[in-house]
Amino acid sequence: MEKVTKIVVMAKQVPDTRNVGKDAMTPEGTVNRAALAAIFNPEDLNALEMALQLKDRIGSATVHVLTMGPQRAADVIRESMFRGADGGYLLSGREFAGSDTLATSYALACALRKICPDIIVAGRQAIDGDTAQVGPQVAEKLGLPQVTYAEELLDVTADTVTIKRRLERGSETVVSPLPAVITVNSSAKECRPRNAKRVMKYKYALATSELATADEQRKSFIAERDYLHIVEFGAADVNPDPEQLGLAGSPTKVKKIENVVLQAKESKSLTADDKDIEALMQELIASHTLG
Repeated sequence: MEKVTKIVVMAKQVPDTRNVGKDAMTPEGTVNRAALAAIFNPEDLNALEMALQLKDRIGSATVHVLTMGPQRAADVIRESMFRGADGGYLLSGREFAGSDTLATSYALACALRKICPDIIVAGRQAIDGDTAQVGPQVAEKLGLPQVTYAEELLDVTADTVTIKRRLERGSETVVSPLPAVITVNSSAKECRPRNAKRVMKYKYALATSELATADEQRKSFIAERDYLHIVEFGAADVNPDPEQLGLAGSPTKVKKIENVVLQAKESKSLTADDKDIEALMQELIASHTLG
């Protein structure tokens, strides 16, 4: 059991896709994140909870959050620390802007090689892309086994982890060697709430770039408390191939985006009478909506 010491959660700050306006995309076809409210990707919260459960079982392990994004993405790390994480890593820089899943997974894999975790956990997918590709791509780039659609942590030993997976037609239990990458479904346990003591302890935590613009009193305060320093990596810190970063490393190109609003032109009121229900079924079959 002592072998597992470092757990890393890949988390993402995403635009709130429930409130998408006309300025949601840039002319280049990338998400205009400045125009949208930012939230913690929902399934990454499920992943954080699974990582914290692992920590609870192992005892001596630590949980850190890795996120890629602009300076404000450090909010995801602070939120994770409020809920039980020990710290985090912010991967930030202009070189990463406009990354698709391929460039994102490459950059994250470069950072993870530097961090050297024993277990990597992530949400199944992010709500701004819904591709479910980044986690598996990171596993492939690192040459690690992967367990996808994870719903419940059943057991962990020094060398293996046992996971219940939720599939379309049921579930299955798998045992994976460690280190491994685990992606977690929304059907997994919801993340624990903020802890009031941890909020008071970590609310002043800052990433390196945030600290650079802080006042002298804040700098002095954090200098005396190393646990408040969020590690920040630039591109040069993770030794990447520049051609595989950002737009240059992103073969995916968005040509057009439309905001589709569905409106009902007609409506019918039905009773619970068998004749009404039968008539509706016949109409749906005739229009090929059913059958």
